[in-house]
Amino acid sequence: MAESRAARGVQGAVLKLLRGADYRFTVIGRREISPHYLRLSFRAGGMLGEQSLHPTMWIRMWFPNGDKPHQRGYTLVDPDPAADTVDIEFALHGGVASRWAQAAQPGDTIDVTVMGSRFALPEPAPAGYVIVGDTASLPAINSLLGAIGDTSARVFLEAGYDDDKDLPVARSAGVIWVDRKDGGKALVQKLRSMAFDARDHFGWVACDNRTTRSVVRVLREDFGIPRSSITARAYWMA
Repeated sequence: MAESRAARGVQGAVLKLLRGADYRFTVIGRREISPHYLRLSFRAGGMLGEQSLHPTMWIRMWFPNGDKPHQRGYTLVDPDPAADTVDIEFALHGGVASRWAQAAQPGDTIDVTVMGSRFALPEPAPAGYVIVGDTASLPAINSLLGAIGDTSARVFLEAGYDDDKDLPVARSAGVIWVDRKDGGKALVQKLRSMAFDARDHFGWVACDNRTTRSVVRVLREDFGIPRSSITARAYWMA
């Protein structure tokens, strides 16, 4: 895979220096969950047997884009180390990654790097969770919900399309969908309007870069969650 690494430019060189592990995934199936959401199944190239899995684990995928591959992070869905298979879900909002996913067929391959994904459930366990995201982070949210079991969780999800609200969520209770308006402001306003004393809760946030910053502020100021009890990541650039 040396040729692929060389084509990645500065980003690839940095990941190599940081000891990112490279693998090649092969498409083995596809399922259109909605007009704007696609799940691809992959043979994982041995990755699942070599890497320690954790909730919300993600990888960097390198999509063909002329002379310089385009990199984006995606959460592992239903990884099966014994079978060496894993699914990746794509929110189809246009762009290089969406176009590749829409055209992908069984037998197609793509290079991936395991680098930067770190998360462990908080200890001691919190009284509950306040989880905020959108369709891009829904796979990670479902992974987190599966990991916390019956622990209480309030989930706020931003919908870019009406059919987003029909996407499968790992639990039905406590889930609120909010239409994306004014660049994420509607989600922030809804969250603020439903604030409660959550000082003993854990906050998990993954929206676009601007909305993520605003949501973290609301969790701290309106919900009372300490910054040390909040994990936040911008999943895409507004």
